[in-house]
Amino acid sequence: MARDLTPGTGHRRGRLRVYLGSAPGVGKTYRMLDEAHRRQERGADVVVGYIECHGRRFTEGLVDGLEVLPRVRRSYRDAEFQEMDLDALLVRRPSVALVDELAHTNVPGGRHAKRWQDVEELLDAGIDVITTVNIQHLESLNDVVQKITGIPQRETVPDEVVRRADQIELVDMAPQALRRRMAHGNVYRVEKVDAALSNYFRVGNLTALRELALLWVAGRVDEGLRDYRADHSIDRVWETRERVVVALTGGPEGETLVRRAARISDRTAGGDLLAVHVTRSDGLAGASSGALAQQRQLVEALGGSYHVVVGDDIPTSLLAFARAHDATQLVLGTSRRGRITRLLTGPGIGETTVDASEDIDVHMVTHEFTGRGRLPSLGRRHSRRRTVAGFAAGLVVPWLLTLILSQFHETVNLTTDALIFQLGVVAVALLGGATSALLAALVASALLNYFFIPPVHTLTIGETNNIVALVVFAAVALTVSTVVDHAARLTTRAARATAEAETLSTLAGSVLRGADALPALLEKTRTAFGMHCVALLDRGDATLIARSDGTGESESVGESGPERETTEVPVGEKALLVLTGRRLPAADQRVLTAFAAHVAAALERDRLAVVAAEVEPIKAADRMRTALLAAVSHDLRTPLAAALASIGSLRSPDVEFSDQDQAELLAMADESLLKLTRLVDNLLDMSRLQAGALTLHLAPTRLDDILRRAVDSLPDPYAPVQPLDLDTVPAVLVDPPLLERVLANVIANALRHNAPGAPVLVAASQHAGRVELRVIDRGPGIAPEDRDRVFLPFQRLGDTDNTTGVGLGLALSRGLAEAMDGSLEVEDTPGGGTTMLLTLPAAPAEADGDRHTSELPVPEGGTERMEERATR
Repeated sequence: MARDLTPGTGHRRGRLRVYLGSAPGVGKTYRMLDEAHRRQERGADVVVGYIECHGRRFTEGLVDGLEVLPRVRRSYRDAEFQEMDLDALLVRRPSVALVDELAHTNVPGGRHAKRWQDVEELLDAGIDVITTVNIQHLESLNDVVQKITGIPQRETVPDEVVRRADQIELVDMAPQALRRRMAHGNVYRVEKVDAALSNYFRVGNLTALRELALLWVAGRVDEGLRDYRADHSIDRVWETRERVVVALTGGPEGETLVRRAARISDRTAGGDLLAVHVTRSDGLAGASSGALAQQRQLVEALGGSYHVVVGDDIPTSLLAFARAHDATQLVLGTSRRGRITRLLTGPGIGETTVDASEDIDVHMVTHEFTGRGRLPSLGRRHSRRRTVAGFAAGLVVPWLLTLILSQFHETVNLTTDALIFQLGVVAVALLGGATSALLAALVASALLNYFFIPPVHTLTIGETNNIVALVVFAAVALTVSTVVDHAARLTTRAARATAEAETLSTLAGSVLRGADALPALLEKTRTAFGMHCVALLDRGDATLIARSDGTGESESVGESGPERETTEVPVGEKALLVLTGRRLPAADQRVLTAFAAHVAAALERDRLAVVAAEVEPIKAADRMRTALLAAVSHDLRTPLAAALASIGSLRSPDVEFSDQDQAELLAMADESLLKLTRLVDNLLDMSRLQAGALTLHLAPTRLDDILRRAVDSLPDPYAPVQPLDLDTVPAVLVDPPLLERVLANVIANALRHNAPGAPVLVAASQHAGRVELRVIDRGPGIAPEDRDRVFLPFQRLGDTDNTTGVGLGLALSRGLAEAMDGSLEVEDTPGGGTTMLLTLPAAPAEADGDRHTSELPVPEGGTERMEERATR
């Protein structure tokens, strides 16, 4: 397949190949390097633009023999980092470039914020790119992965970037095999394996991520298959996946059909369930909006999707939808019409659909409402087809009755003949209306006179009473047909009023539901009036606010085209509702005004929501100030009163204190002022965090030095704090005074709740460019439901007064840690107690290479790889 030309250039755009991993460690980089060697052996010019081996010896071995482009060094906040040299790669211009970790966030200072943007520039330059990415980095799956693993993933790549790739190859591995690979030390170092296997790399997590990857790739393959079939004009269904379409009419049998279709879909793994409702284009349909809404909720609860299409020929529209979605089976309910109704109106939707279904299997599902319907609906306006059929019946039915009655001329009298002809006229009135009935009455009168009133076979009437009978017959036939037609029109109005009431009730519910009301209202407007497109425009500059076209395809607002007209309705003073499609009759435009009023209400609610969101920070600040005033009153007064009392006693001329008493008073004053200083510092730092005005001065810092200063700042310098392995981890890239404050607060909290006589342990470890510091106590522990609450300002778990501090320590510590691109979380201590896990970025490796760490950007840049947090 020929490649597209890059816009604005004369050369072809490069091809993108993506190795998509189901989880960290499945071998994406290894497969990419293996492919690079194969291409190099075939004579391709291959250059490694960026590679990250994570210390895996087998992967590092494959780098040998490939040209590796030197990385560019960038300084940021007094630190130096290494990134891919995009400019050098463009100058080198190989035929194939290897770029690892597509979702990586670049250190500020480069041309692009994200690595996938670098890759786009390489492709525009005509360079083929081979890259890697994990399934958890796709934007659409970000929240799903967080729910599964409990780990937020801030580094993402838009799905469309990966979706546009020329080749996507899934790199997969069974969860048990991946865990064995980790246990052998082929993914992480041995000391990290146990923690990784018991946290992120649990079998359940890996299985869920694997399913996500398989389904995403299957969807991408399905898109390619649909494009191929469209390009080659293949209309027949290819049964590559079981897709079941259930047709909903809004009738009471809908829930039965949905559940039956769901059972059929569940028989095959990976089957899809699609529900579709075909609405006519002649205005508001008679289907119950409330019933359709309930059936839609049931479909979505069963994992299916709900669709609405517009079409007058329901079987054709239904089959067109099924073929467009490559459906293999179609589920319909048996007709609610009775035998007489079917005899009068001919084959129904089900029979017509079965006859035209070809290679789609059609299931006709019986239900309790089968055959319990009424006679042909009088509540629908006569269509052109029914009008033509009525005139044809007005001509044919009298002749047909004449043919039948002539066979029984000897046994049936004139009165019976007239009544049967009258019944035929009424039937024509039911089908085509009063005009058709008038034609039938005239034809029936002539035939009754010619064939059944003596003398027969002439238009002459011999007896006067027969003339009266014929006139009465014609009058009664016309009167009855007129009454029937009038009743049909009244029924039409009643049915329409019912449909309008149900539709407007659904609209009111949509407005009350909240956030997604506006899109739902536009979609409801489009389907209710049978329009092709509905758009909401700003009346000032005609900018698009929202739209619904049913397909998501781009279409010009107001585009008329053949048989399309545009209807505009004001929505309040600032918006305009534009409907593109058929011409709306006056009755529909009256209802459309009510729709516009609901849209205006939704717009106003959205505006108020924006205003409320703007006010919320002010309310939060007010709550903070109120809590602050309530919390600090005692905490400020107590140490201040103690210091004043101590100093006042020392300065009193009436009392002489011994040297020991003076030392105790001075110590009390010093301790009180130290408490007061810490409280004021915490309040100031919390206010800076709340205002976003905290300034960081990041520098490589040794943990053992910071821990020593943090312990010395505590009220008891001889507190039982025992450091473990702090000298085995690299320096961290932090603001030293802020880290000292974090450690002091966390250790003070651990000492306050620790078991008597037990030391507080401080242990450190390193993993993939991150340093993890654990502060471990043997206290009562924290219940899982309370772990988030302990990080709120002015919260002291279990306290009901303000005598033990304002509760800023942990809240401030988490805020400061996150400001330094770290995190602070709560874990259980094995055997009882609480472990505070402080994760910080490791400082970059020094130029002399004494210690190797992964390069990570600092706070705002925020590189966070899932692998780097896998042991959490």
